[in-house]
Amino acid sequence: MKNVLALIGPTASGKTDIALKITDMLNAEIISADSRQIYKYIPIASASPFKEELAKVKHHFIGELELGEVFNAGDFGKAGRKIIIDILKENKIPIIVGGSGLYLRSLIEGFFEKETENEEVRKTLEKKLKTEGYIALYEELKKVDIESANRMDATKFRRVIRALEAFYVTGKKMSDLQNEKINVGFDTIQFGLKLPREYLYERINNRVDTMIANGLLEEVKILKEKGYHYNTHNSLNTVGIKEVFRYLEGELTKDKMTILIKQNSRHYAKRQMTWFRKDKNINWILVERNTSFNDTAKKIVSVYLKKQI
Repeated sequence: MKNVLALIGPTASGKTDIALKITDMLNAEIISADSRQIYKYIPIASASPFKEELAKVKHHFIGELELGEVFNAGDFGKAGRKIIIDILKENKIPIIVGGSGLYLRSLIEGFFEKETENEEVRKTLEKKLKTEGYIALYEELKKVDIESANRMDATKFRRVIRALEAFYVTGKKMSDLQNEKINVGFDTIQFGLKLPREYLYERINNRVDTMIANGLLEEVKILKEKGYHYNTHNSLNTVGIKEVFRYLEGELTKDKMTILIKQNSRHYAKRQMTWFRKDKNINWILVERNTSFNDTAKKIVSVYLKKQI
């Protein structure tokens, strides 16, 4: 059986461009492992592939869900593994592309397989969120699962609720459940893009400028006019969207908004790399300013094919 190929790396590292070049060399389909690209209406904010790129190669988990739909790493892992098996049956190569570490881990290692959902428990927690606020929920999580709490941002209240729900349903910490691996049915060869910090930060800054030039503010303005908000829709509680909302609401100037998006994107990239460095199974590929993306793609394909033998 063919191995699955995974291409990971921080935001703005060139994953999409390199993945598309890899598909020129392999009969493949792309699986997006990005927690925001799966949602509709935010292609600019989520840096989703362009329409021409989506037309060139079949992509999965791009613009599929409504903004109000709840979708977590466990859901992604289950759905993604089914798609991967189907792609393999067609003698094609699944290429996982993304930077959401928890999503990647769920997909290729498998966790959350136990039934950890309970509507009654979740509604109770959501009621507490409304009456006592997200800090109260976060403090509650710290009492029952300090390991998970330490890995979470308190403002990401959906993740906090998910961890509390899992604990109250199973009696186990989310951090323990995540270590309960299963047989996913395939092996994965992981390649990580490693860029010098100065170069990565330059790419991040340039991407933000491009996103704004391509209509990021208009994209978020439409969401605001339709009644969406990052305080009520977890799908919008992300870098690049929150800052624009704050600008539209008069809290930030445009210049300050731009600075914050760049700064928060750099912080996010740093957190991504901290996560990925812990994975000893990643084959790191150095991408420098003068590195050809086509040569990088060729190098990845060469290593991948050798491991197939």
